Amino acid sequence: MTLTLRPIPPFRLDYTVWALRRRERNLIDRWDGVTYRRVVVVDGRATELAIRQPDSKGGSTILVVATPAPLNASQKHELRSIVDRLLGLQIDLTEWYRIAEADARLGVLARRFRGMKPPIFPTVFEALMNGFACQQLSLEVGLELLNRLAVVSGHKFGEESGLSYAFPSPTDLLRLPVDAYRAIGFSGQKTKAIRQLAVATTLGLALDSLVDLEDAAVRERLLDLHGVGRWTAEYVLLRGLGRLDTFPGDDVGARKRLAKWLGCSAQLDYDAVAAVVDRWQPFAGLVYFHLLLQGLSEKGMFEDKSENPTERNDDAVQTARERFRNGHG
Repeated sequence: MTLTLRPIPPFRLDYTVWALRRRERNLIDRWDGVTYRRVVVVDGRATELAIRQPDSKGGSTILVVATPAPLNASQKHELRSIVDRLLGLQIDLTEWYRIAEADARLGVLARRFRGMKPPIFPTVFEALMNGFACQQLSLEVGLELLNRLAVVSGHKFGEESGLSYAFPSPTDLLRLPVDAYRAIGFSGQKTKAIRQLAVATTLGLALDSLVDLEDAAVRERLLDLHGVGRWTAEYVLLRGLGRLDTFPGDDVGARKRLAKWLGCSAQLDYDAVAAVVDRWQPFAGLVYFHLLLQGLSEKGMFEDKSENPTERNDDAVQTARERFRNGHG
């Protein structure tokens, strides 16, 4: 079945997918430069979503091919909801672009990646799992651990010669013995945190109900979970609940990107990050995503096809730097 969805413009599938997948080696969120693919599980059945944007420069529609086709209207609705959430299709960023255009430095960045929508994981459970995995050493290591976990426990789709994998559910993870986690590369503490979360979720912990709570209450609930610290809680607020006012200030990579972008010679600590991004509220999280894309572009992970790349607006960049140094940025 092919679904035609119409995101609130502007929308760029390529930028949004890269903000979601973060690295080239990601077996869950797959991208070949044209089509984004992900296996999801609806009513116990693995379904592959193949999503493309006919006009790669930001057309008004995206096409979603679901294989196999949904069996009823309820499954069709759930698939649409998953895509809307993953790609932020119905998030209106009009106010973000207005704020960005009023700031010379931020305006350059917003124009460069215009059409990127903030992606949200399908469930808060998946967001927490990403947080647990990426606490270990580096983002690359964390994503590789999740790749391995999906291979050994997630629902499979396709033929043996070309299998794809869904992100594992709490029930999937509880079927794995403890030793399997250690063999994958998870530490003892991370294994304990994952299994405790999976048990609590299967017993009725309603993580997705956190969407109804204010940020402070969400942080409090999350910090009560084993293995969750401030970084993970803020990561879940942004990537699991779509709280765009959240810039994970303990994210070392994000701190470095922010300092580099601002031209700061000194390192930024948590409080300094909060003070800097306050001027762009309630969209500090969008600054986080845009700086992530800039970092990925600089590493050559995707081709920047923006009509307004930073390099084409040197005057605006210089003006922004001068304003920031003079305390007016």
